[in-house]
Amino acid sequence: MVKEIASNFRKGQVIEHEDGQLYVVLKAETFRPGKGTPTTTIDMRRIADGVKTVITVKTTDSLEKAFVEEVSHNYLYKDGDEYIFINNETYDQISLTEAMIGDGIGFLQENAECKILMFDGKAITITLPTRVTMAIVSTEPVVKGQTASSSYKPAIVESGARVMVPPHIEAGTRIVINTEDSSYVERAKD
Repeated sequence: MVKEIASNFRKGQVIEHEDGQLYVVLKAETFRPGKGTPTTTIDMRRIADGVKTVITVKTTDSLEKAFVEEVSHNYLYKDGDEYIFINNETYDQISLTEAMIGDGIGFLQENAECKILMFDGKAITITLPTRVTMAIVSTEPVVKGQTASSSYKPAIVESGARVMVPPHIEAGTRIVINTEDSSYVERAKD
């Protein structure tokens, strides 16, 4: 294990917390007030059972960073409650549960290359590609007068995930989505 200051933690990293459990970082934000001590708030999910926790520590406090190995895998298919991935070098298959994949599950596409984080030879969590391209299945019609560039409307993509899109995007349009925050990036160029 390696000690690292709290302000250096980013989404997807793994922490060995004081309770001896492994947690994956969902979000880390640093707050620097005008007066007082800067703090870092870390939203994290316990890998063992998926329970989400939030901690707030001084930015200079040290936390244990778990040594994890990133291994490239491609998503194959869903089998019941498990998601099957294959290592393209060794052709070993591995299955992950919905809790291990987390909130990005709606952006998982067949043959998508993902990074599976391994700890002591066991899969603990996954890092999805930063951007995915998906087609809009349905969206609400544009409300007349709602043409301001800051207004967005809800849309459902082919995987069933919900994304907010600009008013000019219609059903059938392929869009690029940022998987980290489920946000619309641009219309696909394909």
